[in-house]
Amino acid sequence: MNKDFVCLKTFFKQMLKENTGHIVFNKVVGVILGSEWSDEVMNELAEIKIRISDCFVIRVLKELRDCPLKGYEFFRWVGKQSGYQHNTVTYNAVVRVLARPGSIEEFWSVLEEMKSVNHELEIDTYMKITMQLVKNRMMEDAVKLYEHMMDGSYEPSAHDCCVLLNTIATSDSPNYDLVFRVAKKYESAGNTLTKEIYDGIHRCLTNAEKFDEAENIVKTMRNAGYEPDNTTYNQVVFGLCKMKRVEEACKVLEEMESSGCIPDNKTWSILIQGHCAADELDKALLCLTKVIDKGCNADAGAIAALIDSFLSQEEIDNAYKFLVEMVRNFSASPRQCTYEKMIENLLGIGKFDDALDLLCLMRKHKYPPFNKPIVQYVSKYGTVEDALKFLKAWRKGSPRSDSAYIHVFESFKAEDRLSEVKDLFCKYPLQIRRRKKVSELFSLCEDSDAASSST
Repeated sequence: MNKDFVCLKTFFKQMLKENTGHIVFNKVVGVILGSEWSDEVMNELAEIKIRISDCFVIRVLKELRDCPLKGYEFFRWVGKQSGYQHNTVTYNAVVRVLARPGSIEEFWSVLEEMKSVNHELEIDTYMKITMQLVKNRMMEDAVKLYEHMMDGSYEPSAHDCCVLLNTIATSDSPNYDLVFRVAKKYESAGNTLTKEIYDGIHRCLTNAEKFDEAENIVKTMRNAGYEPDNTTYNQVVFGLCKMKRVEEACKVLEEMESSGCIPDNKTWSILIQGHCAADELDKALLCLTKVIDKGCNADAGAIAALIDSFLSQEEIDNAYKFLVEMVRNFSASPRQCTYEKMIENLLGIGKFDDALDLLCLMRKHKYPPFNKPIVQYVSKYGTVEDALKFLKAWRKGSPRSDSAYIHVFESFKAEDRLSEVKDLFCKYPLQIRRRKKVSELFSLCEDSDAASSST
């Protein structure tokens, strides 16, 4: 018992210590968030008995991440307190908080200060900040940060360089000047450009519609010993299709084949989507035929584009037939959103059976059930037989669940179709009718029906 007593006593002391620290932490955060930073706030903080440590500073900064300027002021205030000095850990913590649109000036100020006192940005911090900058579309700051890191001890890898290049290239407004800055900085550190880096530069130029410059990069890449491959050609095809210069994209495809590069699924998918974007559904379908003849699989993106083209021309029946044929005859795997869009369009023209057919196909692809629009349609316009058809189809995918039965029941009741509710109840399996929620709903319906009859 003596040993247990000592352990319990030690544990209790630790709890008291942690509880006190938590109270102090809450007070500090409450004071800072309670009003704008001022002398009054600093005076209140000075009155709190704070045991300043790196962990405490990091914890407060993390709590203030949604108010970065207040985090910055707290960081400055802590640095002036007697007996405490910021270090690499706390500097890295504050720059993570500041790398946002409203506090980017303070971010660069702290980064310069770090450099002056020989503290460096850790690679993990760099990665997280870059993600934050990219998320906020602050590409120029992301590139500037990359240049800053390449001058320090923790150089980003070739992979990090490629990721940044591709992020710039696939942004809404690809800036090829930024791409060249990244590549130049990578080279200036004594590195040799890899095929992936050339691809990143080339991708940005084609996306920015700078095809002459892109061709020059291909020549430079060849001189460096890298021959154009599917990635290179696909990027040109994509860039041309993006500009709706589909005929030129087709010629690039011919050039690709003549050079011994075999177009892959992605190449054909890009071309099909290009034809669809240019409202050339017939040519897109012809491309798809070539894909199938060559033994390639139809890409989900291409199928989605073709379905959208059919629907834009209000050819809902043809879109349905096309989708079913691709799945059943050519083992295509459409996206979940493609199925959902088709189901909603079919229900919009009263094609309940076809919508149900697609729901069953979705099940085979292991997609989550898209029941809501079908149940809404059946409860408004369908019959009891339609409801039972849906339940039978749904039951195949979820044999042990009763939620759809209850959902259908509630939907018919919400539409005041009380006679159909009674018919449904009679035709439900016995184990469903015995469910408490179903029997309660049925009783409520009977009460409502009786009340309306007496009225």
